[in-house]
Amino acid sequence: MIRSRASTWNTRKARSSKIKPHFEFPEPRQSRRGFLHFGDGIMQRVMIVGGPGSGKSTLARMLGARTGLPVHHMDHIHWMPGWQQRPREVRRVMATEIENSDSWIFEGGFSTTYDHRASRADTLIWLDLPVGLRLWRVTKRAVQHWGKRRPDMAPGCVEGLHGENLEFYHYIWRTRHSHRRRLQTLIDGYPHLSVHHLRSPQAVDQYLKEVAQ
Repeated sequence: MIRSRASTWNTRKARSSKIKPHFEFPEPRQSRRGFLHFGDGIMQRVMIVGGPGSGKSTLARMLGARTGLPVHHMDHIHWMPGWQQRPREVRRVMATEIENSDSWIFEGGFSTTYDHRASRADTLIWLDLPVGLRLWRVTKRAVQHWGKRRPDMAPGCVEGLHGENLEFYHYIWRTRHSHRRRLQTLIDGYPHLSVHHLRSPQAVDQYLKEVAQ
């Protein structure tokens, strides 16, 4: 099922849930080193952003395999089984708990926590790929995982047809400029970040080659 991370157009009403002080997350890959030297800096907390279909989850998994840093997907927080959306405040608390930890690779949206995440991160990777390519990738992954759960998706959420599919494509198209402006403003506000603005699949491949082993 093609689903958006953006709650702006999601019309489903999540069931009320009491917020607890701690949440259980999928077991991440643990780092043996705790941090990674990359260039002249230290990469310990990595924020990966970009529009739907830009390859955030794939890059996070590949970067996690190379660095040993724990990998977290926003979709694991956003969704409960059966495509039930968690309440906004619960999502905020869960995301903040990850952001407050010592080391992570955290990919995905939820702009409510962007400022806190950026303030905690030392590295930001912006996947700024062409919208046509992103639309193609969204379609491709839906076909590849039809009737199954994607690796970056929450348990109990399988791909399939739904009435919101067309709206998701529309969302990707209509936010192609505003999303870029929002991310540029975010980056400008946190000059301490080591920013990697990757605009093509080739640039992503080159970045991965440059990451220290």
